[in-house]
Amino acid sequence: MHMLKYADTKEVFAEIPDEITLAISISGCPIRCKGCHSKYLWDDVGEPLSIDTLSALLTDHIGVSCVCFMGGDQAPDQINTLAQWVKDNTDVRTAWYSGADEISPAVNLSNLDYLKIGHYSEKSGPLNSPTTNQLLWRIEHQGTENRMVNITSRFWK
Repeated sequence: MHMLKYADTKEVFAEIPDEITLAISISGCPIRCKGCHSKYLWDDVGEPLSIDTLSALLTDHIGVSCVCFMGGDQAPDQINTLAQWVKDNTDVRTAWYSGADEISPAVNLSNLDYLKIGHYSEKSGPLNSPTTNQLLWRIEHQGTENRMVNITSRFWK
């Protein structure tokens, strides 16, 4: 099994509405969208992203309310494992920015609070464009049910 690697992290306010988010940029992107703003993430670079590493990152970023995995489409099962660890061991919400156009069956939506799906299309524009093909979903957990609410319009000014 190939271990996910991350190239960098940033505390951000714009990726997930109403959240102080630790964005973890995962390298080795297999999607490679035309017009990508993060081509440096196409290569398999950076440090391994394990549960121990994730725990240390969250310890170093006290005050974040959400962790967002930016990429990881080459190993959605590992994204699922990391998100589940966050859900089981912290009070931090979880998000995944996937470049895939469909939700991977390897991911249990119970482990996520937010999910962005969709490749970047130059013609359609990014999330902050009303013509975007990308969608950001808030996942509401109600017992064993997970209801997806489209919140993409929160990015439109």
